Amino acid sequence: MSAPDTSVKKTSTSLYDTFSRAPLEFERGEGAWVFTRDGDAYLDFSAGIAVNTLGHANPILVKALTEQAGKIWHTSNLFRISGQETLADTLVANSFADRVFFANSGAEANEAAIKTARRYHYVNGQPERFRILTIEGAFHGRTLATLAAGGQQKYLDGFGPKADGFDQVPFGDMAAIKAAVTPATAAIMIEPIQGEGGVRTFSNDFLRELRALCDAEGMLLIFDEVQTGIGRTGKLFAYEWTGIAPDILTAAKGIGGGFPLGACLATNEAAKGMTPGTHGTTFGGNPLAMAVGNAVLDTVLSDGFLEHVRETARYLTQRLGGLVDSHPGVIDEIRGEGLLIGLRALKPIPEVVAAVRGQNMLVAGAGDNVLRLLPPLNIGKAEVDAAIDKLDAAFSAIEADAANAARQSA
Repeated sequence: MSAPDTSVKKTSTSLYDTFSRAPLEFERGEGAWVFTRDGDAYLDFSAGIAVNTLGHANPILVKALTEQAGKIWHTSNLFRISGQETLADTLVANSFADRVFFANSGAEANEAAIKTARRYHYVNGQPERFRILTIEGAFHGRTLATLAAGGQQKYLDGFGPKADGFDQVPFGDMAAIKAAVTPATAAIMIEPIQGEGGVRTFSNDFLRELRALCDAEGMLLIFDEVQTGIGRTGKLFAYEWTGIAPDILTAAKGIGGGFPLGACLATNEAAKGMTPGTHGTTFGGNPLAMAVGNAVLDTVLSDGFLEHVRETARYLTQRLGGLVDSHPGVIDEIRGEGLLIGLRALKPIPEVVAAVRGQNMLVAGAGDNVLRLLPPLNIGKAEVDAAIDKLDAAFSAIEADAANAARQSA
């Protein structure tokens, strides 16, 4: 064996260079705030990209995790895990679904949804029905199949041929969807609100028409609620606003409150092909994840919690409206539902994100030059007011920089 090549010096760490990380590291968190080692406090309105449903170091979640950690961590799905059955029963009791499969992430949940839809038609004697229609601008994950489902070339480049079986149609174009349906189409997969795609919302009428189309053509309807689910829009799931239900739904991010957890929900009919041996996971649904997931769901479904989300969202949206009026050269539109809020920026989004971070506030960028606000769901008016002050200061700084640049170029 040859000696390792040590001629190239490492520039930073041994990690893959797949993330453009901000030069910040946080040592601890409390509620909607995170703190650096030096004690600098940042208001967290990204929540780990819609993950920290109940904020940082929530005592309910800490208790659930530490109690379970003292009992048993992992047994695998070769054996019953009571926490899975409890969490599945809670999800079923509070949704359209009859069956639940637990995974570790949103991408894995979406893989399960894709396989569930294809298998459904296979056991119905129509194996040729495996294609899935998706919407341009969607983001369904980073596996080869979910990248193909999203269809965004910037994520597909360099990874070989695009996985077959996915057909993208333009955003909000029902005529294009109907034209794209073929005898090989198995399902339509859609995010009720495109998060990564720019907080772009589909109308309830559009989603209801999708449901009718799927029923007429014998297709399954899949809702990717990885970002919109678990109370983010003010309902447990965003489909509840529409008056219809999907056949399959995926959840992740907020369902674990920060612990890796994903879920694929389905009706008995849609899941009938998922029999022993057809799908599996080593870590999915482990006792640690289930302990936290049950604590999250118990809290989100407790009396008054979702009403609080809706009230806070109304207050936040009202306050943001004043910012749009005050800074018309920086932002010009408010999008979203509940506490999934997008501000369309008129300046490059990296510049806006950096300016907000300069005011000790964390936010996330999105497609279509949108700034995403994804705070913990249990914030109150005090955190909203603090966020508005920080956004106002950030936007004012952007305006001042632009004015200075204009003077210097004059």
